[in-house]
Amino acid sequence: MRTNRGICCSSPGVGNDRVNRKAVDSPEMPCWKRARNLQGTGEWRCDFFDSLPDDLVLCILCKLSSTAYCPADFVSVLITCKRFNGLALSSLVLSKACRRMVAVKAKNWSASTHRFLKLCADAGNLEACFILGMIRFYCLHIRGSGASLMAKAAIGCHAPALYSLAVIQFNGSGGSKDLRAGVALCIRAAFLGHVDALRELGHCLQDGYGVKRNIAEGRRFLIQANARELAHVLVACPYAVVPSSWIDWPSNSCDGDGTGGGCPLLSDFGCNVPAPAPHPANQFLLDWFTGPGGADLDPDFRLCSHPGCGRPETRRHEFRRCSVCGTVKYCSRACQALDWKLRHKAKCSPSARWAVDGGAMEER
Repeated sequence: MRTNRGICCSSPGVGNDRVNRKAVDSPEMPCWKRARNLQGTGEWRCDFFDSLPDDLVLCILCKLSSTAYCPADFVSVLITCKRFNGLALSSLVLSKACRRMVAVKAKNWSASTHRFLKLCADAGNLEACFILGMIRFYCLHIRGSGASLMAKAAIGCHAPALYSLAVIQFNGSGGSKDLRAGVALCIRAAFLGHVDALRELGHCLQDGYGVKRNIAEGRRFLIQANARELAHVLVACPYAVVPSSWIDWPSNSCDGDGTGGGCPLLSDFGCNVPAPAPHPANQFLLDWFTGPGGADLDPDFRLCSHPGCGRPETRRHEFRRCSVCGTVKYCSRACQALDWKLRHKAKCSPSARWAVDGGAMEER
C-alpha cells in the first residue's frame, strides 16, 4: 500500500509484514516510522498507525474538535504524540472547534490558555473570537483588542457577539454612547434569532430609546422573544409538560398588555421557564469576578445583577438600576426583564433611602 507520503507498506494478510531492521532504520525512512521490536520475539515491524495519511488524520481531528465535550478532550489529543500535536493545532482543525471546546474556565486561566484561544481566533473560529474578546474587554481591560475580536465574530454573523457590541454601544462602555449603532447591532442579532436581542429591541421600541417609538412593533418583538425562549426550552427538553395557561388567553381577561391575568406568552416578560445556561463567555466573567480567588472588582463598579450575565461596569453609574428599590443594576433592558421574571419580582420593594434621594434614573 502506498501512502500520500510515497512510502510503501506491506498489506495485511500477504505474509510480507516482516520488515528488515536495517532497511527501516535507513536514513530514507522518517524518524516517526522507526520499526518497533516485538517484545520477546526479536522481530521488527513497521508501525502502520504512523503510516496513515495526514489528510485522514486531519479529518478525524476536525470531527473531534467540532464534537468535543470540553477543552480537556482536545488537550488529551495534543499530548498523545508529536504528530497529533502538530496536526491538531493546524488552522483547519481549530477553525472547526465547537463552543464547548473553547469554553475555558476562569480558574484555569493562564498564558497557555490565552495563547490557545488566540490560535483559535486567528484560525477564524467565531466562538473563540467572541470569548477571547469578552475576556480581554472586561477582565483584562484591553478594550480595543477585545472590541476588535468581538467585531470580527460579529462580521461572521455571530449573534452573541452582535448583541454584546450592542450592549457596549448602549452603555458607552470604554467610550461614548451611540444609541443608533446599538439599535442597528440589536436588529442584526434579532434577525439571527438571538432572544436577548429581540427582547432588548422590543423594549427600545416601546420606550423610544435610540429609535422612533413604536409600541405595537415593540410588543411584537417581545412576543417573538417569548416564543423563541419557550421553543428553546422545549427543544432542550422535548418531554416537558407545558401548562395550558402559558399559551391560552382567558376569555374574561381584558388586560391587553399581558401583565395581569393574561397569557404569559403575550406579556413583556414571557413564560416562567427555567433560566437558560449562561454562554461560556458570560460564565467566565461570573467566575472571574465572583468565584473563589477571583479578581477584585473596583468598589465603585458593580456587576450586572442578572445572575447569568457577569458584565461589570467600566465606569461609575454606567448601568441602569431599578426605579423602585434602587438596589440592583443591569447592563441592558433584556437582563432587567429576565431577572425581574426569575427572581427580582419577589424581592423588589420601595426603599426609604431611595425615595429620599430621589434617584430614579431609568424606569424598569
